[in-house]
Amino acid sequence: MNDRELFLKHLAQTSPSPLALEITKAEGTYLYDAGGKKYLDLIGGISVCNVGHRHPKVIEAIKKQVDEYLHVLVYGEFIQSPQVHYATFLSQHLPDSLNSVYFTNSGAEAVEGAMKLAKRATNRTQIIAFKSSYHGSTQGALSIIGDEYWRNAFRPLLPDVLHLDHNSLESLESITGKTACVIAEVVQAEKGVYTSTLEWMKSLRKKCTETGTLLILDEIQTGFGRTGSLWAFDQFEIIPDILLLGKALGGGMPLGAFIADRKLMWNLTSDPVLGHITTFGGHPVSCAAGLASTKLLLEECYINEVYKKEKLFRSLLIHPKIKSVRSAGLLIAVEFENFDTNKKVIDECIKTGVLTDWFLFAPQCLRLAPPLIITEEEIKEACLVILRAMDYQ
Repeated sequence: MNDRELFLKHLAQTSPSPLALEITKAEGTYLYDAGGKKYLDLIGGISVCNVGHRHPKVIEAIKKQVDEYLHVLVYGEFIQSPQVHYATFLSQHLPDSLNSVYFTNSGAEAVEGAMKLAKRATNRTQIIAFKSSYHGSTQGALSIIGDEYWRNAFRPLLPDVLHLDHNSLESLESITGKTACVIAEVVQAEKGVYTSTLEWMKSLRKKCTETGTLLILDEIQTGFGRTGSLWAFDQFEIIPDILLLGKALGGGMPLGAFIADRKLMWNLTSDPVLGHITTFGGHPVSCAAGLASTKLLLEECYINEVYKKEKLFRSLLIHPKIKSVRSAGLLIAVEFENFDTNKKVIDECIKTGVLTDWFLFAPQCLRLAPPLIITEEEIKEACLVILRAMDYQ
């Protein structure tokens, strides 16, 4: 049997028709399959590879750590320099109140940990999230995502969860002294890139403060420069009580985190002791890769070019079949009439050597979330392929 046949036989499948591209190499902004075909990557592992695939400095950091040690003990017991140095670096680039980092294996696990922390710290049970939000696929995270299609088959889920309308000032009145936390995306990515308004974000922060509710912001997709600033919440003049990170956090390695003030995070140390534990969270190799990637992102000033590249994408993506283009930096949704049109465009792009995809809650929208290192020439090449793909329909 070849690898494709073995993949279909022995790998648990997540859909009836996976892309099943057999990728054998990745470098910079390109992927290469078993036949040697080259693909310009416009999704970056779903906002993971912000500095591209296999950047030499990230690979160097990984190799250095591999030569020292891999897993040694469950997270939080030993002083492991990759964890310490990365947590310190993150804290130095966040507001003063976000100074304590709990590393996990993924963004969804960060969501789970943050929900536990909020319940433990407030002694409340109600969790509020928003319609069309996405926070992960584990049962707790699934309970708060804002789409019943994805939740319904797995009920019963967590009780006392309320979903409000995003960007609705009126809906914020539902936040009360019974609410443990509110979890919100700064940009609703899977809805098809809908950005929160400044007034709404400020009102949300104010309401949470008034009611003693913890505000948790999910920057798992938008963090690390994706929207044009290191953190998307920087653009809204507010500070969350807990910040959720993942995806680009590990520089291509699996890593997530929830970050809060040390006094708040201390609630997980007692009653019960070991209130949240993980075996592989903050794996030293992942932390080494993440630190190298984040340092590179800042040193090379890739974030400074995001708005310019966003503008170039928007200027080129003009076609009668495009209903609208929404963007938050280099997180872009190109909306068509329906999923069928979008899927045909995606398939034609892949056939031509440009990899793109759709959004979970907006299947009619083409996803563009390339590595931030993408060049202007590559953007022009990608847009030309996308426009030609529409002409084939």
